[in-house]
Amino acid sequence: MTLFDDLSSNISKKVISGIPLADRMRPSSLDGFVGQEHLIGEGNVLQSIIESDRLHSIIFWGPPGSGKTTLARIIATRTKSRFISFSAVSSGIKQIKDIMKIADHELRTRGIKTILFIDEIHRFNKAQQDAFLPYVENGTIILIGATTENPSFEVNSALLSRAKTYILEKLSDEDIKILLRRALSDKDKGLGKYNVSIEDRTLDFISRVSDGDSRMAYNILELSLDASLQKTPAGNASIDKHIKTGKKSASRKNETVIIDRKTVENVTQRKALLYDKHGEEHFNLISALHKSLRGSDPDGAAYWTLRMLEGGEDPLYILRRMVRFASEDIGLADPRALQMTIAAKQSFEFIGPPEGCLAIIEAAVYLALSPKSNSLYTTYKKVLGDIKRFLSLPVPSHIRNAPTGLMKEAGYGRGYKYDHNFEGAVADQTYLPEKLAGRKYYCPSGRGFEKDLLNRINRIAQLRRKTGK
Repeated sequence: MTLFDDLSSNISKKVISGIPLADRMRPSSLDGFVGQEHLIGEGNVLQSIIESDRLHSIIFWGPPGSGKTTLARIIATRTKSRFISFSAVSSGIKQIKDIMKIADHELRTRGIKTILFIDEIHRFNKAQQDAFLPYVENGTIILIGATTENPSFEVNSALLSRAKTYILEKLSDEDIKILLRRALSDKDKGLGKYNVSIEDRTLDFISRVSDGDSRMAYNILELSLDASLQKTPAGNASIDKHIKTGKKSASRKNETVIIDRKTVENVTQRKALLYDKHGEEHFNLISALHKSLRGSDPDGAAYWTLRMLEGGEDPLYILRRMVRFASEDIGLADPRALQMTIAAKQSFEFIGPPEGCLAIIEAAVYLALSPKSNSLYTTYKKVLGDIKRFLSLPVPSHIRNAPTGLMKEAGYGRGYKYDHNFEGAVADQTYLPEKLAGRKYYCPSGRGFEKDLLNRINRIAQLRRKTGK
C-alpha cells in the first residue's frame, strides 16, 4: 500500500471494529451529506465542481464538525487524481518534500495529478507552507486545506491567493438531529444493531450541547450508548464484546437499550435545563428577564440571562430584547443603556461564546441598575395615536421648505424665525400642525439623565415666553 492509495477504497470497505461512530457515519457521497446547502445544494458552485471533477486548490474554513474533512473525502471518491491525506499536527517538512517528489514523478511519467488534503492547515508554520507552495503554483498538486481558524491570518498570502476559500457554517440543531437519527437506524455503520430507545427531547439536548459539531454529537451518542449498555442486566458481562466486535450477542437480540436524558447529562456533565425555544417556557424565561431588568434586580437579570444562554437560546434573541428594553424602559433616563447593549452585541459577535457571553451579562446588569423611564415609549404611543387619528395634517407654512420663488410667493417659509438669532437659540414659534398646537408628547420622568432633560425643557419654555414678549 502506497501513499497514493485512493481513499475511496478505504471508504467502501466493511467497517472494522474500533472506528469511532463519527468516522463510521461519514458519508461517501454528497447525497448523504447534511448541511452547507449554500455550497453543495443543487446547482451551487462546490456541488458542480465535485460532480464534474474540475478541481482547483481549496481551503475549507469552518467550525469543528461542520463537514470539512468529510467534503475532502467525498472529493477523494470522485476524483481521478491521486489523493493523499495527512495532518499538519504530525507532518514535517521532510515528509512534505518526499510527497512532493513522488507527486512530481507521477505527473511527469503518468500524467496523474495529486490532490493533497491537509487537515488543520493552520498548524503549519510559514516554512512548512512554503515547502509545497511551488508545487501548487506549477500545478503538480491540488491543495485542499481544512481549518477552523481564519485563513487570512493563518495561511500564507501567496498560498491563499492560489486557492479558493469556502466558508462552512455551524450545523443547525435540526441538522444534528438528522445525523443522530441516521446513526441510530443504520445497522451496518451505525447503532442500528442495538434496539435503542431514546426520546426526542433527549436528542434535542444532545443537539444543543453539541453546538453544531457533528463529531461531538456522535461521540456523545456513542458514549451514552456504552453507559446505557452497562445498566442493562447482561451489560457488564458482554459490554466489552459488543464494543470490540460490534456484534450483537444472542442474549441481547430482543433487549431494548434505553438512552435517557440523565445518562446523557452524566456523559456531558451538563444538565438538560427545562427550556423549549418555541414553547411556554421560552416566554416565561424571557418575561422573567424583562421583569428583572424593569425591577432593577441585577441578580435576577444575570440569572435569567445565563439560564437562557445555557438552555440553548440564541444569544442574539436575548440581545434584541435588551435593545428593546433599553429604549422602552430606560430611554433617556440613561442614554448609555442603548450604547451598552449594542456594544454587547458587537462584542459577542467579535469574540463568540463562551467569553462573549460575559458582555451579555454585563449589559444585563447595567440595564438592571440603570434609572428607569418609559417616557419615550409613552411619547411613541401618543404621537402614533395622533398620526392615526388625524392622518396627513399640513405642515405649518412658516416651517415649510421654500427653494423657489413661486413657493415663497405662496407663503412657504413666511414668518419663520431663525432660532440662532434669539437668546439661547430658542425662538417663540410652533413646530406642530395647527390642530396639534400645544400638544405635549415627551414628558421626562425626572429620573436619571431625564432630570437634566426636564430642566432643559423648562428652560426652553422660559426662553420662548421671553422672546415672545
